Amino acid sequence: MKKTALIMAGGRGERFWPKSRKDLPKQFLSLTDDGRTMIQLTVDRILPLVQIEDIYISTNKDYKSLVLEQLPDIPPENILCEPVSRNTAPCIGLGAVHISKKYEDSIMIVLASDHLIKYNSMFLNALKDAAGTAEENTNLVTIGITPDYPETGYGYIKFNPNNNNGRAYTVDRFVEKPNLETAKEYLASEEYLWNSGMFVWKVSSILTKFQNILPKTYEGLMKIRNAIGTIDEDMVLNEEFSKFDAISVDYGIMEKSQDIFTIPGTFGWDDVGSWLAIERIKKSNELGNIVNGNVITIDSKDCVIEAEKKLIATVGIRDLIIVDTADATLICEKNSAGDIKKILENLKICNRNEYI
Repeated sequence: MKKTALIMAGGRGERFWPKSRKDLPKQFLSLTDDGRTMIQLTVDRILPLVQIEDIYISTNKDYKSLVLEQLPDIPPENILCEPVSRNTAPCIGLGAVHISKKYEDSIMIVLASDHLIKYNSMFLNALKDAAGTAEENTNLVTIGITPDYPETGYGYIKFNPNNNNGRAYTVDRFVEKPNLETAKEYLASEEYLWNSGMFVWKVSSILTKFQNILPKTYEGLMKIRNAIGTIDEDMVLNEEFSKFDAISVDYGIMEKSQDIFTIPGTFGWDDVGSWLAIERIKKSNELGNIVNGNVITIDSKDCVIEAEKKLIATVGIRDLIIVDTADATLICEKNSAGDIKKILENLKICNRNEYI
């Protein structure tokens, strides 16, 4: 069956401030040593499986020019601009109706634009297995990640290790982010996977789920589908999309469905959720520091330091994140990396929008 892909690229990447900004969010930055941006790497990764003309990018209108600049081979009509943010269910629904307009049916692979994968061939094999499962009946498949430590920042997938179709395991339930003790129990049980937010299904299967579970959203999606390619397309999109409830596909559809399968992934996945991810992406020096740019360190250990033109010199510091840009500098303890978003909240309150 024809394989298509939807890459979700509308996020702000706020925990990567001050590099990630409203005008240039994380997915359009290069965080690896190869110089490729995260969204470019995402497209590169799936090209062996999906033709470039069958890759769709879901973003908002502010980032259309960035997508065109960084992905010039993507057909412009495949760049789907959401007029307002409505979470992942409407985003995926919009992609599904555009694909259904082009093909009678196809396999639809849904990916985030800001994840990194270490072992691409193993990742592609997982997607192929997921596609094979998705072709059967109306199965919806999610790619889970085999956990190697008790992470409290991810949702989890409880699967049945004794019930599989040779490729994928049945999903018992989705669970919210646990506390540390619960996460340790999940890890020890070997029956839980991290919820990666990657999905594979037939377009017909996911649209049927919208019709049965989110009928009001489905009705609006069908109006948008009928308007695609007409002079009324933008007007109908703006009118109908704004009516959609903001709801995730996990909560809106996956948690309410029965025919859900998961593929356990062991391909070096990282969701690059904060500056701490740099420690997993790049090699540290003999003192545990990861430095980039114009940096001198003296008696400094286990730090992440990102500089630009200006010299950053450190003496006697430990476990800090320091990120310098032309107009802002972040200094943060590692254990507070999850609170970087609070800086943006404060900037908004103070109307200092030039730094957002």
